[in-house]
Amino acid sequence: MSKAKESSVNFGNKQTLAACCSVIYATDLISGQWILAICCALVNGKLRFSELKKSIPGITERMLTLHLRKMEANKLIKRTVYAQVPPRVEYELTEITRELDPIINELQAWGERHKGMMKLKSGAYEQEIKKLVSPQIP
Repeated sequence: MSKAKESSVNFGNKQTLAACCSVIYATDLISGQWILAICCALVNGKLRFSELKKSIPGITERMLTLHLRKMEANKLIKRTVYAQVPPRVEYELTEITRELDPIINELQAWGERHKGMMKLKSGAYEQEIKKLVSPQIP
């Protein structure tokens, strides 16, 4: 996860857009491959690091750690450390992040509809190709 240089034009553009538009600010907070996946994993309550890692297929420990730190810095999640041996750390969504639940549910429903549409479109396209390629038998 690379960080843009603060002196770069791209960084300046992102900062300006985020200051002017709350939608851009919000999407910047939750954008990326893993942040929404982490939010979805935590929607049902607290999880430990290993439980989070198991619930998100394909995420590496490094990526999970980096994103959890970023999310904690942005107050999207709360990290609770219990003083015991071995140490126990739990992660949970903050109240402000819980407000995203209906939005995430709508995104999920939209995603399902879009996937279905693309499958239909892909299936129709494949059928047309088969008609053109396969010989017509009378």
